[in-house]
Amino acid sequence: MDKLLSEFSFGLFFWQCLLFIGLVLLLKKYAWGPILNAVNEREEGIKNALESAEEAKKEMQNLTADNEKLMKEARAERDAMMKEAREIKDKMISEAKEEAKEEATKMIEIAKASIEQEKQAALAHLKKEVGEISISIAEAVVKKELASQDDQIKLVEGMLNDVTLN
Repeated sequence: MDKLLSEFSFGLFFWQCLLFIGLVLLLKKYAWGPILNAVNEREEGIKNALESAEEAKKEMQNLTADNEKLMKEARAERDAMMKEAREIKDKMISEAKEEAKEEATKMIEIAKASIEQEKQAALAHLKKEVGEISISIAEAVVKKELASQDDQIKLVEGMLNDVTLN
């Protein structure tokens, strides 16, 4: 170290300092400026990319929430439509049952009326037949029993006595 101090030259030191300062100024102007500008631009680009990513993330969350809301609304609408369809189905079934019941009641009434009409016709026919048979039997009995004139007179007088005039 003594050797260094003994051989020290101020002129050389001055020129070395001047060259060093010049080199620093040249580097600052031509190298550090563009390097720092590139680093700053890169830093800004990264910040912008992070901000864009954050905005995209928020937008994605909003879209997810909107999508979820739309899905809930669609499910609610589907459920309402299904409920309405079930109600319409039940109403149609009950109306069809009621209509069938009314139709069956009408058919039963018609059948009862028809049966009653047939019954009345059969009874009328039966009465007519019974009347005709009774007349035939009575006629045969009367012919047999009233073969004589005296028997006929007695029968007529008996009937006249039985009949009271008003």
